Amino acid sequence: MTSAATPAYRRLSVEERRGQLLETAQELFAHRAPEDVSLDDVAEAAGVSRPLVYRYFPGGKQQLYEVALRSSADALNRCFTEPPAGPPTERLGRVLDRYLAFVDGHDAGFSALLRGGSVAETSRTSAIVDEVRRAAAEQILVHLGAERPGPRLDMLVRTWIAAVEAASLIWLDGGKQPPAAELRDWLVDHLVALLAATAASDGETAGVVKRLLAQESPEGPVAALARRVIPMAGEAAHLL
Repeated sequence: MTSAATPAYRRLSVEERRGQLLETAQELFAHRAPEDVSLDDVAEAAGVSRPLVYRYFPGGKQQLYEVALRSSADALNRCFTEPPAGPPTERLGRVLDRYLAFVDGHDAGFSALLRGGSVAETSRTSAIVDEVRRAAAEQILVHLGAERPGPRLDMLVRTWIAAVEAASLIWLDGGKQPPAAELRDWLVDHLVALLAATAASDGETAGVVKRLLAQESPEGPVAALARRVIPMAGEAAHLL
């Protein structure tokens, strides 16, 4: 009677081993603040020795964190990429769905990253975070049809991105409530409201809003927001 064959051990290639360690570190950094993750934690989770981790990442935890952050930033940048077709608010909704899914899957690490103050924070990590913000702003401006915005429109987009980051942190602190879909819709409404308010005093933004409205569906988020807001605006006008 023969026993079942034992699978042959396969030594990982350099790239495979490095990828395994990076994937393990990303998982740890996603759910714990950088200062709460040690090389021993990474080694144990990957089933290897601490010296082996150093072999692939001679800069220690700082290097591993920066490489993991770079990989996560690339993934986050891909969240912002959306074909420029269809109603703009629907495009934005899909971007926000991907973004919030990323936040949900990297909760503690995302909070630590945006709040700063970590012992692992350096000029290089800050530059990576700023790069993600610039990429997000560039993509939003592409969909607004204003790749070279004036100061008011540029400030509007950057202000909205800061608000999205703040809302994400509050959402995590609040146990991920309201549901992600409700948060997404609120953030879309927030941008629409900012555009409408700025259009009242900025010609460039007014032109952007006019072009966007021509692409929107009569039953889309803009029309729904208008139906909710216009009656309130009428009531407020009677008070003036």
